[in-house]
Amino acid sequence: MSKKQKKTLYRIIAAAICMVLLAVLPIPNQYVKSVLYLIPYLIVGYDVLRKAVLGIVHGEVFDENFLMAVATIGAMCLGEFTEGVAVMLFYQIGELFQSYAVGKSRKNITALMDICPEYANMETDGHLEQVDPDEVEEGSIIIVQPGEKIPIDGIVVEGTSIINTSALTGESVPREVRESDEVISGCVNMSGMLKIRTTKAFEDSTVSKILELVEESSMRKSRSENFITKFARYYTPAVCFGALALAVLPPLILFLMGQPPLLGQWVKRALTFLVISCPCALVISIPLSFFGGIGGASARGILVKGSNYLEALAQTSYLVCDKTGTLTRGVFEVAQICPVAGTEQELLTWAALAECYSNHPISRSLKEAYGQDIDTDRVSQVEEISGKGVTAQVDGKAVAAGNQKLMAMYGISPAEPDQPGTIIHVAVDGIYKGYLLIADTVKPTAKTAVRELKKAGIQKVIMLTGDGKKTAEAVAAELGVDEVHSELLPGDKVTLVEQLLASKKEQEKLAFVGDGINDAPVLSRADIGIAMGAMGSDAAIEAADIVLMDDDPAKIALAMKISRKTLGIVYQNIVGALFVKAACLILGALGLAGMWAAIFADVGVMVLAVLNATRALGTKHL
Repeated sequence: MSKKQKKTLYRIIAAAICMVLLAVLPIPNQYVKSVLYLIPYLIVGYDVLRKAVLGIVHGEVFDENFLMAVATIGAMCLGEFTEGVAVMLFYQIGELFQSYAVGKSRKNITALMDICPEYANMETDGHLEQVDPDEVEEGSIIIVQPGEKIPIDGIVVEGTSIINTSALTGESVPREVRESDEVISGCVNMSGMLKIRTTKAFEDSTVSKILELVEESSMRKSRSENFITKFARYYTPAVCFGALALAVLPPLILFLMGQPPLLGQWVKRALTFLVISCPCALVISIPLSFFGGIGGASARGILVKGSNYLEALAQTSYLVCDKTGTLTRGVFEVAQICPVAGTEQELLTWAALAECYSNHPISRSLKEAYGQDIDTDRVSQVEEISGKGVTAQVDGKAVAAGNQKLMAMYGISPAEPDQPGTIIHVAVDGIYKGYLLIADTVKPTAKTAVRELKKAGIQKVIMLTGDGKKTAEAVAAELGVDEVHSELLPGDKVTLVEQLLASKKEQEKLAFVGDGINDAPVLSRADIGIAMGAMGSDAAIEAADIVLMDDDPAKIALAMKISRKTLGIVYQNIVGALFVKAACLILGALGLAGMWAAIFADVGVMVLAVLNATRALGTKHL
């Protein structure tokens, strides 16, 4: 419990003791009684009165502080001392519950701040010096000792260790890293010392991006939150004027009819009406529900950039997935080398040298299969043709390495092997030399992910890929995907997603999952963009609305479950609070509900709504 919460608790206890003593002790003098009751009233309510006055001064009159101040001061003036203090006392109890619940919800998110490193170790004159991570330039060598956080993204240049990635991915299984492995900031080095060459500046590193995403998430409100904000803006003045009318019009009508006006009775009903009408249960619990949902998701390695995206995810009916790096590992290997002229080594050499400047996973697999240092002086005039392949001058010869579309540009029509995998055809000086079969492996959780998505309510899972038709259909059949589109250029993916968006119903949402830089336009175009955070490109993560920190596609179904649970809690709070308040408002106006019923309708409903909202944090049993 925070210092502020403890202070509030002490004030509540002190005020409650004073109120009980005053209620028990006989005090015949009404004037003395009113003065004595002011003591617990001011102990527990001075901050509410202060906020009400400041709201009036700043032109923001109609809020819950104003309602509480008017209602309790009115009750005290009518001699209802116990009720007046009780309203303020229970209101503060409700505020304490709300504060505690917010703190609990925030705990999962603010725990992310612990992943932010305070320093980086750099070696200077034979000894380690701790410097601010912001001062470390890209390409510098830093040293991370056992027990320390990795401060900046980089590549291990020396050492072997076990790193804990749980703060980023939500997974407790540690990962072994060795020389040449990539590591990301925020992970904890658990065993050996590591020397790391930084590949990014601190401001562009993973940990900085995560914190930035979390900070921005609270600024993006859902439709439910926007509705409640607008509702409260009109609702509060309306009930204030309604209470004023209830206090003035019935006595006036009774007076004109020649009957006793019963002014005190109607004023008391109006004050009860004000207490009941306070909208804090809705104003507090709904943002808190979404905040809890975002916090619970972040604890499982799912970063949601705003409550509007969490709400939209619950309405998702169509999920479109990129294949490579999303449903498959994106780790390619050369499975076959099939020359039609020359040797296997010659064919592999032509392909590896032509692709040497590309960072595409397929290009990396060719270079790894080549297994030698590539002499880039042998390569010139490299041109990457989107969706087709690469052309280059290698040893003075024109080499083309790519798919059938690239071969067609040279008037070559090679037969496509009847095997699942990516085929890289190679032509030298316009003469076909053969092909290499590149195989990608499906992620272990991909099949489970597709099955769970359908259980979660997804009507159709659609896979998009630039790979050949046979490869795409083989992967789709293995995973149980409903629809597959192959041999697509980056622009084709955008066109296809736009067609799907146009054909679906308005209330249905379409989500796209991708990881590459070429997926960024589609991620932005879809209703919800989901990016793979660990291996995904910065552009994809920036364009996405939801980021999966461990690249596990099964987390998509989990995110949907969290979303629907959160939205269910929000609807429960809205319906429950409005129903109870509507019933109590009618009873209060008719004089059938007194101040104690008003306390329940206000504070009781708020406490129940807040406690219900904290359920959004729980994700263990989803």
